Amino acid sequence: MTDLAAGRPADRSNAPVLAVDIGGTKMAVGVVDTEGQVLVSDRTPTLVHPDDDAEAIWNRLRELCEKVLDAAGRPVVQGVGVGCGGPMQWPAGEVSPVNIVAWRGFPLRARLAEMFPDVPVRVHNDAVAVVAAEHWRGAGRGVENMLGMVVSTGVGGGLVLGGRLIDGGSGNAGHVGHVVADPNGPACGCGGRGCVEAIARGPALVEWSRAEGWRPDDPAADVRELAEDARAGDKIARETFERAGWALGVGIASAIALCDVDRVVIGGGVSQVGPLLFEPLERTMRTYARMEFTRRARIERPVLDQSAGMVGAASFILRGDRYWSAD
Repeated sequence: MTDLAAGRPADRSNAPVLAVDIGGTKMAVGVVDTEGQVLVSDRTPTLVHPDDDAEAIWNRLRELCEKVLDAAGRPVVQGVGVGCGGPMQWPAGEVSPVNIVAWRGFPLRARLAEMFPDVPVRVHNDAVAVVAAEHWRGAGRGVENMLGMVVSTGVGGGLVLGGRLIDGGSGNAGHVGHVVADPNGPACGCGGRGCVEAIARGPALVEWSRAEGWRPDDPAADVRELAEDARAGDKIARETFERAGWALGVGIASAIALCDVDRVVIGGGVSQVGPLLFEPLERTMRTYARMEFTRRARIERPVLDQSAGMVGAASFILRGDRYWSAD
């Protein structure tokens, strides 16, 4: 285990942070300096075997942390920041990620605090970490009021108002994925109906397109193939992205009216299809965001690469005055 007490300097304000990014597919760990630069990082699959239990996943994460610290020369760190898929009990850091079935009420923060007993350990939603990163070092830099979204397996988000991350009562402020775009729309995993996430998340795109007759003999085809077919002119594929862009545009227009943001930064795997999604999204948003103050909001793509989750996790420690309110 890491012994942070050995050789600990009196002032750790210039020390790096151990940053952890946990999703359903992969776990990434990095050492991040005070300017938000990832110095050393590595990643591993979250699940190696479909029946991995909670301890197997934890041990994989623990070993990855040790491996990255070894690669960085065993630096003293000033804290541990974590972005993890939700839902979770925030700020306690007990996590129950939708896509990590073995972790239900898993005491992630407590486990990490046992490894790193002398420094703060802060755990927040992985989408919130990405939003914090883009606000600190990316497309939202210098913007006081911003909505960030991650459109991927789910649709997550986070909200910055007055230059500070807004958490809300349970840490879920800005979760635009569960704004209702269509009250008569499809059932959502949250128990509601017609949420933006139920229409625009990656698996929902494939499910809807298959119901409409797309690639009936190719059960392995995914969002990537769906995008390829849409670009090639496939009618169903194009309609799928039109529908997703419409749902996102409706949700964003509502969020802009409620929160009065200047910028909306949209990332995540599904967003990488580009104009297929963004053209109907912007068209729909402009249709519904008609008041003068809503019309000024601008849609942007992320600036940061796959390191955004780690940079955002580090910001919970390095820029706690802006991105952490629970201590």
